[in-house]
Amino acid sequence: MPKSVYIASTGRDTGKSIVVFGMMEYLLGRSHRIGYFKPIATDSRTGRTTMSLVSENWKSAVEGRVVAAYTQDEAEEIQARDGIQALHKGILEAYAKLAERCDFVLCSGTNYTRSTSAFEFEFNLDIAKNLGAALLPVFNGREISTKRLIEQMRALLAIVDETHTPVLATVVNRIEREALDKTRKALAEAFKGKPPIFVLRNEPSLLHPTVRDIAAIDGAIRLSVDRQSLGREVQDIKVAAMAVPNFLSHLTEGALVITSGDRADILTSCLLVNRSPNFPDIAGLVLTGGLLPEESVMQLMTGAGRSALPILAMNDDTFTAVQKIEKKRGWLSPKEPKKLATAVKIFQDAADLDSLHLQFEPLKNAPITPLMFEQKLLMRASANRKRIVLPEGEDRRILHATTILKARGVAEIVLLGNVDTITRRAADNGLSLRGVELIDPSKSPLLEGFVTEYAALRAHKGVTLPVAKDRMMDPAYFGTMMVHRGEADGMVSGARSTTAHTIRPSFEFIKTRPGVSLVSSVFLMCLEDRVLVYGDCAVNPKPTARELADIAISAAGTSAMFDIEPRIAMLSYSSGTSGHGEEVDRVREATRIVREKRPDLAVEGPIQYDAASEMDVARSKMPGSEVAGRATVFIFPDLNSGNNAYKAVQRTARAVAIGPVLQGLNKPVNDLSRGCTVTDIVNTVAITAIQAQEK
Repeated sequence: MPKSVYIASTGRDTGKSIVVFGMMEYLLGRSHRIGYFKPIATDSRTGRTTMSLVSENWKSAVEGRVVAAYTQDEAEEIQARDGIQALHKGILEAYAKLAERCDFVLCSGTNYTRSTSAFEFEFNLDIAKNLGAALLPVFNGREISTKRLIEQMRALLAIVDETHTPVLATVVNRIEREALDKTRKALAEAFKGKPPIFVLRNEPSLLHPTVRDIAAIDGAIRLSVDRQSLGREVQDIKVAAMAVPNFLSHLTEGALVITSGDRADILTSCLLVNRSPNFPDIAGLVLTGGLLPEESVMQLMTGAGRSALPILAMNDDTFTAVQKIEKKRGWLSPKEPKKLATAVKIFQDAADLDSLHLQFEPLKNAPITPLMFEQKLLMRASANRKRIVLPEGEDRRILHATTILKARGVAEIVLLGNVDTITRRAADNGLSLRGVELIDPSKSPLLEGFVTEYAALRAHKGVTLPVAKDRMMDPAYFGTMMVHRGEADGMVSGARSTTAHTIRPSFEFIKTRPGVSLVSSVFLMCLEDRVLVYGDCAVNPKPTARELADIAISAAGTSAMFDIEPRIAMLSYSSGTSGHGEEVDRVREATRIVREKRPDLAVEGPIQYDAASEMDVARSKMPGSEVAGRATVFIFPDLNSGNNAYKAVQRTARAVAIGPVLQGLNKPVNDLSRGCTVTDIVNTVAITAIQAQEK
């Protein structure tokens, strides 16, 4: 099989960008030198191209390996001056230079934007053949009968067959959900699996523009738009020409209201709708005609207690403004993470890429990049979805992470908090929580049973029913009890609370696993070319020798769970027998206990960090050690050294630090840093789901 794939549209509006994004996500999760090649780049002043999408979304992973041979204007000039063969020669030369630096190259064909589009598929076919790439044609299956679709596919695949260009698979995109099974069955009968055919469902929300897209229209003025509201999705357009009572009855979810700038009554009504739970959440308001409200009305635009309604202005008359807005379509962009997650999920659900046996360096033999590790986490979690509760449901980062987790199918999410507050904040940020369970602990029918059980479990500590109820009103306690009672498979918290507040309930009634004496933590440190395990960097301040041994054994189990071969370095300020003293002796004793309890584990200690991680140093300080120079699990002697070390590596080496991952509990509960990002939350939920799978 060739080491490159050429994605070619077979017409307009095939949704090729979904295939490009899904393929890149797959490839970067399995190899670390992936290139992206466009023979002819789309000219775009807006940057809305697949090249910008790939470059921006995977900056460090593809830096210097996103290449276009020509722009459209350059290609047309060369073809007119020197002929089509000169154009093909230049494309091949540009591709060859890129391929030398890559394990695999994903190529994306032209976009059917010029007058010569009638011959565009044949042009892309010739390029794919010249590059020696396997073809991945993409068909638009929307608003076409299955019979007609099969005829089109047979005709184009016959042309491909005549050129002897290998076809990796065929993608049929934009099939309505209710027609998926019927279409797949008909295509399977028609083509007998040769080539493999992946049928992708249509998702209208991917084409919905956001307020950000509308604000980018030439001449649009931002009167009152904050950063959070830019992501609101425009699902409908409503021109407000009626009186207010009639206008209000026509509002729909995600509607963008367009009205003349002198309609202060419509403006004030929209501001009230934005604050009212009794009306649909509208996307925003566009004032037309170059007319602006009076200053006193303008002051109403600043929301009280929630994000302001996005309000734009245009100098065009209402009819012209509507025409411009209707032409605006949604686009996959790193600024729209929910859309990206949805696109990946659509592609992954339909495309069995592992069955195609693409040729690139296998993951097990290649350096593991942070991106590869993160993608593997998400894929493992989504393979067997677990129910994860997030007690801090009112936090904006949690809400953004929830939409991504839901779109990618990583886990079933339960959010705790005030339901009205959660719903309002989600709407303010343009987020949909459809399908996500929201629970207010104070109003939940689960509360009474939780209170009774907690009081019984903690009766020996003098906990009464009133005290138990007070505790169970705390989302961290409520969420932990959900895990304890089997109402959830795991919990992730800490975005707004301390580590102690997050894990205290689990210490009280989830308890440790049999054979484990204490709860500890590790960070999964994703460096440029490998993933290491650091422990304990968050929980135990000054572990004894026996506790250090337990931490090491638990860390080895966590390491193996995530396919990192455990080679344990018990860290100290001296290596081998070169040092003595209380601190070194404690580490030496811990190493002895690990070897005694788990003789199957590779462990070395005491050992210094440089001897554990660098082979040149290991040869001089610890010759003959099976761990020195190759350690993957680093056990620090105390919390002070561990916490500072992980932060130093995170900041200076630009490592992705995932954690702290708690280990030793009967059921998975994990902590977040209060400075966590949305990506941190997504990764931690995925880890928690994987831990739950292992139970």
